[in-house]
Amino acid sequence: MASVLWAGGRLRDPREPVVAGTDPGVATGLGLFETCAVVRGRAFALTRHLARLAASLDALGLPAVDGAEVRAAVAEVLGASGPEVGRLRITVTPGAPGADARPVLVVSAAPAPVRGPAHVVRSPWVRNERSPLAGHKSTSYAADVLALAAATRAGGNEALLANTRGALCEGTTSNVLVERGGALLTPALSSGCLPGVTRALVLDWAADAGLPVREAGAEELPWSVVEDAREGSAGLALTGSLRGVVGVEAVEGEPTRVGPLTAEVARLFRARSDDDLDP
Repeated sequence: MASVLWAGGRLRDPREPVVAGTDPGVATGLGLFETCAVVRGRAFALTRHLARLAASLDALGLPAVDGAEVRAAVAEVLGASGPEVGRLRITVTPGAPGADARPVLVVSAAPAPVRGPAHVVRSPWVRNERSPLAGHKSTSYAADVLALAAATRAGGNEALLANTRGALCEGTTSNVLVERGGALLTPALSSGCLPGVTRALVLDWAADAGLPVREAGAEELPWSVVEDAREGSAGLALTGSLRGVVGVEAVEGEPTRVGPLTAEVARLFRARSDDDLDP
């Protein structure tokens, strides 16, 4: 079985409809999701993902879901999954309006996407850091899908976004790191980027190891830093639940070098995450 789906308290055929057309998650895109890597049959960093989901539900004024129910659904889905499964998705929507409305929880698992070396393309669109959805994994995801599709047509496999202030923000499916001057910098959350689980672990684990990895200060990562990377005076890396930590090997068709600190942090992340699947 290539994919597994759970909804409404039980496993279902992945082709079976599970959300009402009147659910705001369908009608307006008002919903949230989390994506975890599946490693040795377990969802990596599940506790952190569920904490972010709970915080986002609260921030957007959506009804909470029972954490124990989510964990039980995850266990059932992964128990029914085969070795080819590498990605778990947890989706929560408000449910169809009515007196007995309750949130809809859908958990699914499928193979992880196959990606080549990280090749980024600058998007002409921007992330609105003032949006109420900034920093949340919203199911209102069409803008990211379109940006990634445009990057794919241009030969890349990730699109990078500036914010409305002209600063580097994030990728459509990743956080970003910049290596220069012997340090790795990542945009601060005030840029509008997602508070990525992998990003947070990189910051924590690098600090434990005494490596110079930190959030950037104001004005430290202007959008022009992507051109610096393209020209070879800076390096880029991507972080994400399914990517882990990967150095960018091309910017808009121009080969780029993965910096030594990026390579060291990637090794550190692999080692630490292999030791603890729920850090």
